[in-house]
Amino acid sequence: MFVLYVIAYLDRINIGFAALQMRQDLGFTDTVYGLGAGIFFIGYFLFEVPSNLIMHRVGARVWMARIMITWGVISAAMMLVRGVRSFYALRFLLGAAEAGFFPGMILYLTYWFPAAEQARAVARFMTATAIAGVVGGPISGKILEQLGGVGGLAGWQWLFLLEGLPAVGFGLVALGYLTDRP
Repeated sequence: MFVLYVIAYLDRINIGFAALQMRQDLGFTDTVYGLGAGIFFIGYFLFEVPSNLIMHRVGARVWMARIMITWGVISAAMMLVRGVRSFYALRFLLGAAEAGFFPGMILYLTYWFPAAEQARAVARFMTATAIAGVVGGPISGKILEQLGGVGGLAGWQWLFLLEGLPAVGFGLVALGYLTDRP
């Protein structure tokens, strides 16, 4: 679960790493880019509670895998952005797709740990954000620097593709590995 949250957090922060190249290539102003980055959280906010209600009904295994696979596909699709509308639409859809992942993981942890151990388990789980920040910068920087122009794609396109696909792969693994409850 720790690795899954590292992947989720990498997906959240890659928009910041892509900013310089993406804004230059697509001609986005700071305002357009900032709004697009923020639209993610509108989708996330609107679908967070419904997502967790669905998870409670269909089970953690299927729903968490669905979240990861969907967000991975949408994140990779960010490489196809050509203008403001597609940028805004994909950012909103990404937020909607990823909604429920964090609270769902916290809920999932409560299934496996007794109340006295839950705070420690959540604290360990939350260190994934720091790890994602530590590894995300160098990985994203290398992708942007080394792959820009390869195959006719810009560095930011490679970034979204290569950081979106692991969510799909790990979503499939989660589908086979996770159980709904202990």
